[in-house]
Amino acid sequence: MPEYFLDIEYSNLTYNSEEINFKEYECCTFTNCNFSSCNFIAVTFIDCIFNDCIFTGAQINHVALRTVFFNHCEIREVNFAMCDKLIFEVHFKDCNLDFSKFYTLKIKGTSFSNCSIVAVDFMSTDLTEVVFDNCDLYRSEFAKAIANKGNFKTSYNYTIDPTKTKIKKAVFSLEGIKGLLYKHEIIVQ
Repeated sequence: MPEYFLDIEYSNLTYNSEEINFKEYECCTFTNCNFSSCNFIAVTFIDCIFNDCIFTGAQINHVALRTVFFNHCEIREVNFAMCDKLIFEVHFKDCNLDFSKFYTLKIKGTSFSNCSIVAVDFMSTDLTEVVFDNCDLYRSEFAKAIANKGNFKTSYNYTIDPTKTKIKKAVFSLEGIKGLLYKHEIIVQ
């Protein structure tokens, strides 16, 4: 049975590869913590907040993220696709998610605010009602994704093929419309 921690604040910690395994955290806050060496096994975070934390390169294959908020975090090259899919809910503000993967996840209603989301894999992901607020989506892949009612209005550098991605009632800015027309080699000025 995993160790259980409730309503604890953790600050300025660097976790080794196995230190956090087989634990459940609820209503905990992590500030300035480094998880980049972790290979998570049987770890659950419920209603937790991560502020200014580093996850770059962490192996989070066996993690449950249930209503988790990431603020000002470095989360580069992280594969979320293998996380526990039961009640998977995450939100990102001022984070760097470059080269991460959300492949096939259901992240309906997730919010990404002021994030760098360069070359992120959203292929076959359910992005229904997801909000990308002022995010750089350069080279991110959306093939076979469902982005119905998604909001891309303030984001930029995206290229989405409407013939390969469901975008019914999604919101885009007039300036960003060229990201939907790129494959047709149409010049929008």
